[in-house]
Amino acid sequence: MAALDGLPPLRDVIQRHALDAKKALGQNFLLDLNLTQKIARTAGPLEGVTVIEVGPGPGGLTRAILALGAKKVVAVERDARCLPALAEIGAHYPDRLEVIEADALKVDFEQLAGGPVRIIANLPYNVGTQLLVNWLLPKHWPPFWQSMTLMFQREVGLRIVAGADDDHYGRLGVLCGWRTKARLAFDVPPQAFTPPPKVTSTVVHMEPIENPIPCPVSALEKVTQAAFGQRRKMLRQSLKPLGGEALLAKANIDPQRRAETLTVEEFCRLANCL
Repeated sequence: MAALDGLPPLRDVIQRHALDAKKALGQNFLLDLNLTQKIARTAGPLEGVTVIEVGPGPGGLTRAILALGAKKVVAVERDARCLPALAEIGAHYPDRLEVIEADALKVDFEQLAGGPVRIIANLPYNVGTQLLVNWLLPKHWPPFWQSMTLMFQREVGLRIVAGADDDHYGRLGVLCGWRTKARLAFDVPPQAFTPPPKVTSTVVHMEPIENPIPCPVSALEKVTQAAFGQRRKMLRQSLKPLGGEALLAKANIDPQRRAETLTVEEFCRLANCL
């Protein structure tokens, strides 16, 4: 892609700006520009689209998104060392890259978006799941994002798409299944990164369900937290602090069942009876 966008290879950029990936920031830089293009393409056609990216690092994925025709990329980067490298990309694509130096967990993305956006990111491992939950539970629904194309550790990706009776099914699977259609797009091997993580990564593509089952977010969070907090126990035991058998009877759910056997619809029923 260096030839495609006329910018130097990422290895040169990293060397020139002394950008060794910091473990404390959950950084693993993706240097394979064919792969960054594949991630960007997974989000669908980008012409005229505004994209939010979190943790761009030296900008490999940023370059792919811009090269594929995105109208604008708003990139949130916490590491000030990466800003000069991103500024070079911004100079190459005038008025199409806005970089915000901030901790993504403290950013109001809804306000930042200012209109429909797609989120595309190789998320820092240490904050990826929390950011996803924040984006799943914004103030308004349908959300400010039209789709999310995100990279996680494969283990997290499996939890996102898991349904009832799947070993990976838990609170995250319920929240994602309630509000999105999620699919695993493809795996990315450790050697594609610098430094290579110890695990395989997975790109997940998610689109919002426009009218999810009506249900109070706080109640669903309480029910899933209690149920999966003691997932090996029967629901009459794990849900005891929330009403136990009385709550289950009200929702017409067998008290001897376990959390991983409940569908998203049944969890919503429980939340609505709380």
